[in-house]
Amino acid sequence: MAEISLNAGHDPEAAAATRQYFWNRFLIYAVLTLFAAIYLAPLLVVVFNSLREQSEIARNGLISLPRSFRLDAWAEAWGTYCVSGTCEGMKRNFFNSLWMAIPATVISTLLGAMNGYVLSKWRFKGSEILFNLMLLGVFMPGQISLMPWAFLLGKLGLTNSTYGLVLIHVVQGISFTTLFCRNFYVSIPDDLIKAARIDGAGFWRIFRKIILPLSPPILIVTVIWQFTGIWNEYLFGVVFTSGQQQPITAALVALTAGGTTARAYDVMSAAVLIGALPPLLIYLFGGKYFVRGLTQGALK
Repeated sequence: MAEISLNAGHDPEAAAATRQYFWNRFLIYAVLTLFAAIYLAPLLVVVFNSLREQSEIARNGLISLPRSFRLDAWAEAWGTYCVSGTCEGMKRNFFNSLWMAIPATVISTLLGAMNGYVLSKWRFKGSEILFNLMLLGVFMPGQISLMPWAFLLGKLGLTNSTYGLVLIHVVQGISFTTLFCRNFYVSIPDDLIKAARIDGAGFWRIFRKIILPLSPPILIVTVIWQFTGIWNEYLFGVVFTSGQQQPITAALVALTAGGTTARAYDVMSAAVLIGALPPLLIYLFGGKYFVRGLTQGALK
């Protein structure tokens, strides 16, 4: 490096290229830093407001650096603030979302893995047509299915319940999970499946012993995709549940839509952050695996 720098010092063209490279890199990082600051600014405003006193927010406005730090708003948002006619905070709605998102994610991922396995390695007459029909679910807006779901949940006795939302998200998510898994399993050599069948392995044994051990990259992608989408979903939660049965997204809208003129912005900010914590944690701890799984599936 020292020799290169020395040669660059005696070579005007090399020195000019070095300066141009430095300023190009500086400009790129400056623009990226600016975009990152703009993107993170709303999150920082919410974090600061959750740590400030309500009197300070009323006095200095929503956008200002905090002069006081307190966690009382977090405790109130979690356990005592009045939402949708009850004064139990966001705790119940938070757990409603957990009981909805975890089983729906697991079930839809397993069904998608089995569908992808069948449609890629056990093709039958009409399998491509069936796959294309299932693929339509990826492009269908959720509003179209509101009336059929209302009729079905009423017939099954699952209205205004977390179980009904689990059923909805499992069915709605099968299109995505099948698409991801089928496209990943297509890259697995067919000779591997044929060899297993020659050795006497059946449908389920091949799935358990060969397909699933090769599946962690795409299963991680589908789990992160499904959990984040189900947790952040609002439409079905607000239409098919009410009161204490609502997920946290519907409760947050009810919290901000309260009819009072005096807004508790500190509590509202804390409630928003409580609702955003699971997706944020998944992004922080699983984001690299998500990108790695998508890349590995694309390169296979």
